[in-house]
Amino acid sequence: MQQIIYTNNVQDALERLLASMRPASVHIVTDANVATVTRHLLPDIPRIIIPSGDTSKTLATAADVWQALVDSGATRRSLVINIGGGVVTDLGAFCAATFKRGIPFINVPTTLLGAVDAAVGGKAGVNFHSLKNEIGVFRQAEAVVISTCFFSTLPDRELLSGYAEMIKHGLLDSPQLFADTLAIHPSGLSDLLPLLRRSIEVKQAIVQTDPTEQGIRRALNLGHTAGHAFETHAMLAGRPVPHGYAVAWGLVVSLVLSRMLLGLGSDTLQLLSHRVRDLYGAPSISCDDYPGLLSLMSHDKKNDTPSHINFTLLESLGHPVTGHIVDHDSLCAALDIFRDLMGV
Repeated sequence: MQQIIYTNNVQDALERLLASMRPASVHIVTDANVATVTRHLLPDIPRIIIPSGDTSKTLATAADVWQALVDSGATRRSLVINIGGGVVTDLGAFCAATFKRGIPFINVPTTLLGAVDAAVGGKAGVNFHSLKNEIGVFRQAEAVVISTCFFSTLPDRELLSGYAEMIKHGLLDSPQLFADTLAIHPSGLSDLLPLLRRSIEVKQAIVQTDPTEQGIRRALNLGHTAGHAFETHAMLAGRPVPHGYAVAWGLVVSLVLSRMLLGLGSDTLQLLSHRVRDLYGAPSISCDDYPGLLSLMSHDKKNDTPSHINFTLLESLGHPVTGHIVDHDSLCAALDIFRDLMGV
């Protein structure tokens, strides 16, 4: 099981890990923004710095990281430490997992989204031709070091992005966790942080049962089929949105479909849609955008064929249904209802 370390002293945690692992060399991957605020962590270890933002999560950037590892003499006994948000932990883990057929790595997420999602669970990858996470591998980090000290500097927009994944975990787990998650506001760190461990434990339990997504782990895709389409659509239109915002909208679409196709209670849909509309607003879409959105969903890596769009849905809170094929007519109807709920 992946080791998760919760601490207020990241430097000490990393030093202890290095002492126990005794790597031949250590290489830190981070981005331009995070590098300036985490220079105090292992200051004697050189940084491989990538550009900030999702547009750098590409094979070209991965090639730059691989080249930097080659130039610095990294071997199969070396260690990579990824310090940053989801882009850094996804790309850095992918580079480590593929360099010399795989070298160990540690993730240190510096955003709430990274802590609750990208850094935990053993998925690593990059985007490809505007398709989210199209190229990737399953590979667990040796450890994930989670510290709330980074989150106090995050703008509300970043906290909201991570909060969407926590809502997803609440939907997957139980009525109680869903209610507890909706009861807080993500900008209130004193209320938010106690739920973080519970949220991560939901994901850990699922991943431990199905590490390579052959079955129940597909439940973690709740909200992501439509969410990735919203995210890519916004990026292609020159109006990029944070990943968590797109996931929040995708969750509403998934629950609309769950209501239509599986009889999910309308109270759950109403609670979620009101919360999402209040916190995240709505995407700028019209019915004219449906063909493009469906095309993006048809390329989702979870589909068996492009003509079968695969969704994770909910029968009820805590009871996901994976691998549900949704036809185009039902999906267009769900997008109509989604726009009504979001006030578009």
